[in-house]
Amino acid sequence: MPVAGLVPAPRREHAHADLLVRNAKVFTGDPARPGARAVALRDGRVAALGDDHDLAHLVGPGTRVVDALGRRVIPGLNDAHLHVIRGGLNYVLELRWDGVRSLRHALAMLREQAGRTPKGQWIRVVGGWTAEQFAERRMPTVAELNAAAPDTPVFVLHLYQSALMNRAAVKAAGFTRDTPDPRGGQIVRGRDGEPNGVLLAAPSALVLYSTLAKAPVLDAADKRTSTRHFLRELNRFGLTSAVDAAGGFQNFPDDYATVTDLAGAGELTLRIAYHLFPQTAGQELADLKRWTETVQPGDGDEWLRLNGAGENLTWAAADFENFSEPRPELAAGYETEFESAVRLLLENGWGFRLHATYDETIRRDLAVFEKLAAEGLFPGGNRWLFDHAETVSAGSLDRIAALGGAVSVQNRMSFQGAAFLDRYGPEAAAHTPPVRAMLDRGLTVAAGTDATRVSSYNPWVALHWLVTGRTVGGTALSPAGNPLDRETALGLYTRGGALLTGEQDVKGTLREGCYGDLAILSDDYLTVPEDVIPGIESVLTVVGGRIVHAAAEYEGLDEAVPPVSPAWSPVAHFGGYQNGRQSGCPSGARQASLVAEAVAESEQHRRWRVARGSVPETRPSFVDPCFEH
Repeated sequence: MPVAGLVPAPRREHAHADLLVRNAKVFTGDPARPGARAVALRDGRVAALGDDHDLAHLVGPGTRVVDALGRRVIPGLNDAHLHVIRGGLNYVLELRWDGVRSLRHALAMLREQAGRTPKGQWIRVVGGWTAEQFAERRMPTVAELNAAAPDTPVFVLHLYQSALMNRAAVKAAGFTRDTPDPRGGQIVRGRDGEPNGVLLAAPSALVLYSTLAKAPVLDAADKRTSTRHFLRELNRFGLTSAVDAAGGFQNFPDDYATVTDLAGAGELTLRIAYHLFPQTAGQELADLKRWTETVQPGDGDEWLRLNGAGENLTWAAADFENFSEPRPELAAGYETEFESAVRLLLENGWGFRLHATYDETIRRDLAVFEKLAAEGLFPGGNRWLFDHAETVSAGSLDRIAALGGAVSVQNRMSFQGAAFLDRYGPEAAAHTPPVRAMLDRGLTVAAGTDATRVSSYNPWVALHWLVTGRTVGGTALSPAGNPLDRETALGLYTRGGALLTGEQDVKGTLREGCYGDLAILSDDYLTVPEDVIPGIESVLTVVGGRIVHAAAEYEGLDEAVPPVSPAWSPVAHFGGYQNGRQSGCPSGARQASLVAEAVAESEQHRRWRVARGSVPETRPSFVDPCFEH
């Protein structure tokens, strides 16, 4: 409608924004300009920040304007240690118990899925949950798996510790009384000598993962669809980047073909920096040599690029993170081969990351680095870091800092904290890992999840742990002093990951010239009560100026993805993380009802055991006091 005295400005299409987010509480992550009310994106990058009025002139005929309705906007999250490539290849095959509040409901999901899973396929629950999250505070039993799915193979992975299999899965995996225990693992047997469906990592998880590898895999087309849906699921929580940590059973280049194909077609919705991990013991140096002769870190583009080697360089140098078992003693003399691997990488300009859970491992690795540093070879301008570092000591942190290293921490304690507490005690658990001490030394620290086979991929569960020091079941691990303030924790999930990939000038903050990666949050992370943080999602996620996820008032603004395939997939019916917000998930009221039913059932079972003298009358300490009334 014309307004007297106002004349439209000449059209300058090149100066207009492609996307403008207004009426927002923007946290930029940039100390020079920490906040704004609006952000404009053009050509996939941040064009301007300011108040709504300041940026009004950037609105043109082709500008998409999004009203944030006063919500919090943050830079896109970057998981610095996520097995995103492997997770994508398997996502639609997995029944996710992430976020499920009761075992009763988890078993109901399994029972329902058994009714639609075709013959020859398995039901797999692979990571993202722990018994502590359930109202019943226990794992399922093999008998319950048999009852829920008498004919369909069921494999349930629990942390790095164990797996449960029903009778059909034991048969499908080919386990018999004559099957020998693998090295570092145990096939538990009944009195008759037959496998009873329990696998134990003792301490190596190889028996768990090698058994899972016997299940059917997707064809190439379904791997592509599966990966797209997994990336969209990550976008749902505001993730716009991830550093893929490679891992076992992820072969290069075969298992990288799907993301490479999606990148070539412009269909990635998450920026991925990936690593290469030698798969076969005894062949590590040959693999590394071949890779250094054919590819180089930095190869690729802003969507998919090689970042270096790891998280293992040699298998002999890797420890295990099963906190229900004693710390493993690594073989004497592994340093010789390990040094050769590090030397080869440095001489060819490769950075690397190293899986190291315990300080004993870290100290031995540091001795190798210090030897190479004395020769003037280490680090030679190459980025390097330790992953995990749960029990790293103050002395080792000083040595890491002196050698120019970094640390990537994950919230494995969210899921394994109770096991760690039982084995090592509260004093050790209070500083595991010592994130505050790392930051106090000026170390680069980045945060991630290590999903999907243990922790959940939900970054807000990890951020909750960083700021509260509590497990998913509410167990307090860290005193005030080790947990971080919310802005610092968020920085580990934005700028931290960018530093590990050398992209800090274009990623991790919202400032002019940086990638147009942001998320509008369902709840204000900076102000909501702590217990709300794990339930946060993104209502609008933007990567490179593209809207890749849209919910709530913005539903339908995002790019379309093909339907989940195969049609019987658990993801097609249950979705991924069970937050109560997602379509198809139980409502909040239904979730509460399910939890109440589970608690009542659990209490009835306890009274039955008390009456028979199996347990004392005193209620165990792990029962949440909120259920007392």
